[in-house]
Order: sequence, then C-alpha cells, then structure tokens
Amino acid sequence: MSERAANTAAQRILIVRLSALGDVMMASGLIPALRSQHPDAHIAWLTESPAAPLLRQHPLLDEVIVWPRQQWQQLWRDRQYGALWRELRSFRRALRERRFTVALDAQGLLKSGLWAWMSGAPRRVGLLAREGAQWLATERLDPPKAGDPRIGAEYRALARHMGAPDEAFRLDLRFTEATHRRALDALAARKVLPPFAVLCPFTTRPQKHWFEDRWSALAERLAMHGITPVLLGGPADRPAAARIASAAPSAIDLAGQLKLDESVALISHAALLIGVDTGLTHAGSAFRIPTIALFGSTRPYRDADAPRTAILYEPLPCSPCKRKPTCGGRFDCMRAHTVDHVFSTAQHLLAQPA
Repeated sequence: MSERAANTAAQRILIVRLSALGDVMMASGLIPALRSQHPDAHIAWLTESPAAPLLRQHPLLDEVIVWPRQQWQQLWRDRQYGALWRELRSFRRALRERRFTVALDAQGLLKSGLWAWMSGAPRRVGLLAREGAQWLATERLDPPKAGDPRIGAEYRALARHMGAPDEAFRLDLRFTEATHRRALDALAARKVLPPFAVLCPFTTRPQKHWFEDRWSALAERLAMHGITPVLLGGPADRPAAARIASAAPSAIDLAGQLKLDESVALISHAALLIGVDTGLTHAGSAFRIPTIALFGSTRPYRDADAPRTAILYEPLPCSPCKRKPTCGGRFDCMRAHTVDHVFSTAQHLLAQPA
C-alpha cells in the first residue's frame, strides 16, 4: 500500500470497469477526475486481465485488482467446483478487507454490479445499471444518451456525480519509461525513423472494419509522402496484417509483436494515427496526436475532445446498425470512406500546429 493510502482515513474508492479495452481507455479519465477531488484517497480499479496492462503503471492509481475470470471459467469447465468456490470466497474476502467506502460500477452490468456489491462498500454508484445491477447499487446514474457528444460521456457524467469539475476529466493513459523504451526499440529494430503513422485496422466485428485493399493503398500513399506506416494489432490480427503488408511493401507490420502497454505507448510517439472503432484509436485522441477515426456501424462519440482528431462518419438510413447490419455484408457505411478522403484529412491534421 502506498504512503498516500496509509495516511487516508476517509475515502477508499473502488472503480469497477472490467472490460473492454476501448471502454477502459475512455473511463481512464475517472482517475485524474477522482484524484482532483480526493488527493489523499486510496483509489483502486477492478478489471479483468486483458485490460490490466492499461492501468498497472498509472501513478495516480494506488492499486489494480485483477478478477481472474478466465481461470475461474477453466475451473468451471474442469468441474472443479470446490476450488472455484474457494477462489470466489477468497477473492470476496480480499475485497472486503480493503474496506472500500465507495464503489463505482462504471460498467453497469450484473457481473460488475456484483463485484461492487461484494466489495462491501456502503456507497455503490451504478452507471447505466441494468441486468439486475441496478438492484445492487445504492445510487443509480442514468445520464441522457444524447446529452454530451464527447468521448467517454457517461464516465464524465459519473465524475461530475462524484463532485469532480468537468475539466478534470481527460483520458489519461500513462506508462513507465521502460515500456516506452521497449516500444521504441521494436521500431528501431525495423530501422524505422520518425515520422511514422500508426494504422489500427483491426477490431472484433467485421462491420467496423475498413477494407484491406484500402489500408494497403493508404499505407503506400503515406510512404510516398515520407511517413512510414506501422500496423498495430493483437496476435489474432496477424493474418490480416500480413495480407495488408504484402500488398504494401512500405508498411512495417508489428501486429501481435508488442504487448498491449507497449502498443499504446508507441502510439504516443506517432506523427499520425488512423484507425477504426477500436481501443488503440481512442489512445490516439488520449495522447492528443493527429488521429483519424473511421466510424460506420458504430459511432460511440461525436467529439473526441482532442483538437487534432477527425471523426469520419457518413450516416446512411441504416446507420448506426451496431451489431445488426442489414447490408448483406457490403458495409456501405465503411465503403463511403475513400483513400483519397482519408489521406487528404491526414494532410490537413498534420498541417495543424501541435
């Protein structure tokens, strides 16, 4: 426990946001917002293991607690019910021993609401609570869906509900110097010199993807203008990244070769980021670098709260369809983004002063 936490007798705050990566990034603004109001509080974040690297190195967090969901699921599949029950009881006891005074369920689902409730915190705030989570909270916060167009609008509302001024909320991703060095070493090993552009083509749903041939054409266009294109993604994205890179010899393919924290840290050094609706794209806005977000079936925000982020979105009668596309796999909303338009937008952003 940090010295700051040891000296705190008042607030012990638990943020519960288990997943997904993009939402954890957007909720990261809660950290400086809460710290601005509670400089001496113990602030902890409960999350799942995939998102933990985004939080572990943050200097304003006292603690990151990881719910080992995948291990518990394996115990269930192996029918190790006794071991699973012991793990659950131990985890619950460890939460209660921390004596949290406030638990913020920033996910609003039953699984997150349960952990906020199991923490034993007497004050539990449920953000857009549903699935039964609303019955586990002592307060429910339901900000209007169309009220605030900025990135992370619901988390901003939660910060204001907790007394933080609006200007205290800002996406806040921080990593150690060692993490930055490992990321830059990966570039140096491929003999990449500044300026470079990060391309983030990959996400979990096909209707949010731009087309591989357009990524390849864009990469070559950037290279022709002296900007090295670098592909980022996870291990599952390697085959698609390889196809893009094979059609764009100038592209540097780092998909699946960096850890999550290294990938995000690398973005902070880029001259430009272009991506679809995925967590890495939101990181570009968080670092205030020139960023182009390509939206189609989704539009999670209309204002990135970053002066050098351009949101490209061509609304159609069917959009945003979110998880229920009706175009038969054509993805017309993403097809509306041409290479020429994306590249000209990039030129405009790069011309703006930092």
